Amino acid sequence: MNITAEILTVIIVLQLILSLPLLLPFFRYLVCMLKRKASTRRSNQKQETDYAIIVTAYEEIAQIPQVVDSILQMNYANFLVYVVADRCDVSQLHIADNRVIVLRPEEPLSSNIKSHFYAIDRFQRSHERLTVIDSDNLVDPEYLNALNRYFDVGFAAVQGIRKAKNLNTSYACLDEAGDMYYRYIDRTLLFQCGSSASLAGSGMAFSITCYERYLRPYRHKKGAGFDKLLQYAIVNDGLRIAFAEEAIVYDEKTAKSGQLVNQRARWINTWFKFALLGGKLLVKGGLRLDFNRFAFALTLLRPPLFLVLGGVFAILLIDLFLMPYMVWYWVATLAAFGFVLWKALRHFNADRRIYRALLSAPYFVYHQIIALLNARRANKLSVATKHEEQVEINDLKSS
Repeated sequence: MNITAEILTVIIVLQLILSLPLLLPFFRYLVCMLKRKASTRRSNQKQETDYAIIVTAYEEIAQIPQVVDSILQMNYANFLVYVVADRCDVSQLHIADNRVIVLRPEEPLSSNIKSHFYAIDRFQRSHERLTVIDSDNLVDPEYLNALNRYFDVGFAAVQGIRKAKNLNTSYACLDEAGDMYYRYIDRTLLFQCGSSASLAGSGMAFSITCYERYLRPYRHKKGAGFDKLLQYAIVNDGLRIAFAEEAIVYDEKTAKSGQLVNQRARWINTWFKFALLGGKLLVKGGLRLDFNRFAFALTLLRPPLFLVLGGVFAILLIDLFLMPYMVWYWVATLAAFGFVLWKALRHFNADRRIYRALLSAPYFVYHQIIALLNARRANKLSVATKHEEQVEINDLKSS
């Protein structure tokens, strides 16, 4: 088959662009190796900063007592907990602690943003900072103290780390493996390089002023992806989002294929919906020579990993016949990706079950393809993940 030089050049350029999502994390790793890690200092404040802790629940309250109990056990005293029980029956929810306020919206909210501002508009006092926790999370005793170390050096937005609290199935293990990879490249490495850590939906904290300023304009917006809107607004305004690896929240991973499909369908739908914001931020960062905006924009523009890998393997097969010399480029690219994945698992001390579950990755990818087919109707799928297994905070600390 004869291919003109112009067409060949276009094909090679397109392949180079496709390889960027796999190569950029590797280059980001190399930059971080040459750069000194930013340090934080201990808080010198004599009084604890006042926190509002917003816990959102949708249709389910079975795990609310657990998450509230983990919050009340923190080594911190100056906070109030606001439980927003959206479309929940709270008649059997009895929490005998005056630091916990249970809010039951009169009309269904069906939105994280609406739930958050429902709580904000009903704050019992003027808090300085807020943090968002999901109803299936558990909180480490040092969570707020760890967040404070980043606020105290000037950050107005901080993302904590979300570790798995369940590794009971191969789906949960693979979900955690993927989360470790993204956590490493989009938070650890991106923040250490001088840009902003991406937000994760929970386990994140803000000054009240920051949260009100950047998210209140979207308080009536429906659907998933409030964290994407928020992180775009913050970085677009020139601020950085810190990543606090010491601020730990334990998050429940998807344990069944049905949960995985619904959750990933919403995530894929969110990526397509907000990719345009990444393009705007990329142009703005490039024109202003702003590394924070530019590097973060590349993260927003990156397609889901399974789509990138699927495209790579398809092109690899084509190159075997049309451009065999490009096969070596893809071998090197996949090796760079594998190295970063390995570093991510090592960095976060992945459980042996996670390594074993990697053999089941093709099944995981299959269900993500199913999720892609469901992405258009993602907002019609349940906005809540149904949970069955309960895990105690003491079990996590001893594991």
